[in-house]
Amino acid sequence: MTTHAKVALITGAARGIGLATTEILLERGWQVAMVDRDAPALSEAAAGLQGVHPIVADVSIPAEVDAMRDAALGRFGRLDGLVNNAGVALFARAPQTDFEAWREVMATNLDGVFLCTQALVPALAETRGAIVNIASISGLRASTLRVAYGTSKAAVIHLTKQFAAELGEQGIRVNCIAPGPVRTKLAMAVHAPEIIAAYYDAIPLNRYGEAREIGEGIAFLLSEAASFVTGQTLAVDGGFDATGVGLPALRRGD
Repeated sequence: MTTHAKVALITGAARGIGLATTEILLERGWQVAMVDRDAPALSEAAAGLQGVHPIVADVSIPAEVDAMRDAALGRFGRLDGLVNNAGVALFARAPQTDFEAWREVMATNLDGVFLCTQALVPALAETRGAIVNIASISGLRASTLRVAYGTSKAAVIHLTKQFAAELGEQGIRVNCIAPGPVRTKLAMAVHAPEIIAAYYDAIPLNRYGEAREIGEGIAFLLSEAASFVTGQTLAVDGGFDATGVGLPALRRGD
C-alpha cells in the first residue's frame, strides 16, 4: 500500500513521549508506524487509533530493525519522518554500574538510534524527510546515578550532529530533543516527594513537563516550519539546563 499522507516511524511508541507524539501527528494528518518491543502495551496503545500500524521490534537488534523497516514500508510505501525515541534508564552510582547494565543502556539508547537511522536513510532520502532523536537533559548536564544513561544521551546528541553533517546533501534533516523531567506514570511512581520538590525548585517553570509538550517539539522539528534546521538540540526542559548550578534560593531572591 502506498499513501499520499506523510508517514512517521516512531520507536518506543507504546507509552509516554512516543504515544503523545503519535497522537499529535495523527491530528495533523500524518500516518504512523508505531514501534515498540512491548507487544501487549503496543497493542493496547494502538487500539482505536486510525492511521497507525503497530510493529513489534527491539531496536537494539539489527535483524529486527531491518524487519521493522520492511514492515513499515510494506504498509505505507513511504517514510517522511523517523523519531528515535526508544530508550531504557538504569540508574546507579558510577562505581556500582556493572558492564552488563552499561551495555543494556547503550544497546537501546545509542545503538538503536544508529541502527534505525542507518536502515531508514534510503527511504527518507526519497522524501527528503526528517529525523528527530530523543536525548535527555542528562546528556547536557551531568547528574548522580546517570553514568550510563547520561553518557548514552550525550552520545545521541553528537550522533545527531554526525548524521546531520552527512545526510544534509540528501535533503534529510537530523535534529534532537533533550527533554527535562517529564510527568509520566513511571516518573511519578519512582520519584519520592522530596525529589519532586527538588525538581520543582530547580526548574524555572516550577513543574515537570508533560509528554505532549515534548511531542509538540518533535512535531515542529519534523515539520516544514523547521525546514532550515538541522544538527540542533532543542532542550524542552522548562529552563532546567539554563539555570546550570545556580542555587534555587538565590534565583528566587529569598
